[in-house]
Amino acid sequence: MIGIVLALPLISINMQQRPQESHWLSKPFTLLGSAVSETFYGFSHGVKGTTAMYLDLINIKKQSEALQSHNNELQARLEKMSELLIENDRLRGLLAFKDQTKMNLMAAQVIGRDLVIDHSTVTINKGTNDGLKAGQAVITTGGVLGYIFKPEPFTAHVMLITDRYAVVDGIVQRTRAHGIVEGKSQYGSTLSLKYVEKTEDVKEGDLVVTGGLDNIFPKGFPVAVVESVEKKTFSVSLKVDLRPVVDPYKVEEVFIVLQAANEDFGDKYAPQATVEKTPATPEVATPEATPAPKKPEEKRP
Repeated sequence: MIGIVLALPLISINMQQRPQESHWLSKPFTLLGSAVSETFYGFSHGVKGTTAMYLDLINIKKQSEALQSHNNELQARLEKMSELLIENDRLRGLLAFKDQTKMNLMAAQVIGRDLVIDHSTVTINKGTNDGLKAGQAVITTGGVLGYIFKPEPFTAHVMLITDRYAVVDGIVQRTRAHGIVEGKSQYGSTLSLKYVEKTEDVKEGDLVVTGGLDNIFPKGFPVAVVESVEKKTFSVSLKVDLRPVVDPYKVEEVFIVLQAANEDFGDKYAPQATVEKTPATPEVATPEATPAPKKPEEKRP
């Protein structure tokens, strides 16, 4: 009872404290709660930051993959556009060539290579149903490719001029020396000019063009370039090696000459001659052209 009586004043004093002041008994619990709350907040904030960073990394990776995929798609489109531009330029050249000549031509596309045994050939997507016949000339805008070897209903095999059985009449454009262009081997890429007289003037770099015999090939169309010339002692003709102007393994579109119409290209494909300018030499007066000096007249007394 005495303790209760003595505690009543202390309780009354404590009850009279201001609301904003904390009780002295609750201060240890308040400090402990604040420490626990601050620790939990720091931990939760760290976990939240780490999680956000991880999610950001995942999003960045997804965005990087999406950008990489988009970049690859754009690169593929760019390559396709470049290929279309090249094809467009090539087709423009074919159309311009066909419009500028009076020959009757048929365009075709190369769809295969070396499908015939013992022959060097390419296959085109036109055949007998399109009016093709064996022996018709096949050319490109740059030169002679070969001629129809084995036509089928929907396709045809073109024997290349590099084949060992292929022959084309040729003329050295610079000197008009005649010969026969023959292939050297089945899978070779070189030619030879046969039956050229030993006295003919043939040099390395000369252009060999078609002679236009039988009106199969147009006259004056490029065939090959002279690589080497050799004069054998016991031979009446020159040994001339040639390089074809058209690479048969890079051809994609060709023309079949249905009718050459006696087309003559003349010197259209002739290399332009370079004229060297020599310095002008001063004129030197000859003794006959130089007048003799006059003697002074003597005065008579």
